[in-house]
Amino acid sequence: MIDYLYDGSFEGLLTCIYYHYYEEKASGIYPKEHYQASLLAGFKTIETDAKKAARVYEAIERKISNFDLRRIYRVFLSNDGEKENKILNYVRLGFKEGSCISSLHSNPIVFQAQQCEQKVSFEVHRLLGLVRFSVLKYPDELFDFKREILYCILEPDHDVLELIADHFSDRLKNDPFIIYDKTRKKAVFAQGGSWYLSDFQESDLPELSDDEKDFRNLWKEYFETMAIKERINPRCQKRCMPVRYWKNLTEFH
Repeated sequence: MIDYLYDGSFEGLLTCIYYHYYEEKASGIYPKEHYQASLLAGFKTIETDAKKAARVYEAIERKISNFDLRRIYRVFLSNDGEKENKILNYVRLGFKEGSCISSLHSNPIVFQAQQCEQKVSFEVHRLLGLVRFSVLKYPDELFDFKREILYCILEPDHDVLELIADHFSDRLKNDPFIIYDKTRKKAVFAQGGSWYLSDFQESDLPELSDDEKDFRNLWKEYFETMAIKERINPRCQKRCMPVRYWKNLTEFH
């Protein structure tokens, strides 16, 4: 058995699973950027192959289920340090048990995958209510017509940008926007109901619009005015809206 190293992409992970079944069994799968070689185990770097990845993708969907394919992808989007091996174990068990794997709640392999999936899903649900947009001036190179752009900065625990993109793209079809993941240096760019992901740096941002500061002050004033001082409960507030998100909320600026 041997450790497989991949480039960090979902297709790269699926390619490693392909080699696990058609070549040498994998003792583990790890991102090559963070791998620490051991004297006791060999390793091999696997180049991402779209065709091999597609075969594994289709096999998971056909032999296990589409539900489990989505679960596996959400586990992949988590920040769990052992997510690759949890996915490998889940796929191996899934190919044996079929679509009933998702009902094996007491199985430790299934339980671990469920935990990762729940953490990702919970953060997605939370961020849908915590996104705060600011208004930026139009940058010519991003959009094909002249108007202001909505912008939001996030620092999520998990890689969830693409999981929240559809929600906001559907709600803001008439307003182009950027949602920037500061932790992973990438952003969602959306316009007219369509969106795409791209690498991004804060230095690429245009300036705030002339009215943005006034709107921020109005929002903060509304937030303070609507609050009932006698009912302020910091403990409850921190539980429902964790402190780590506060620095990106307009009302706390």
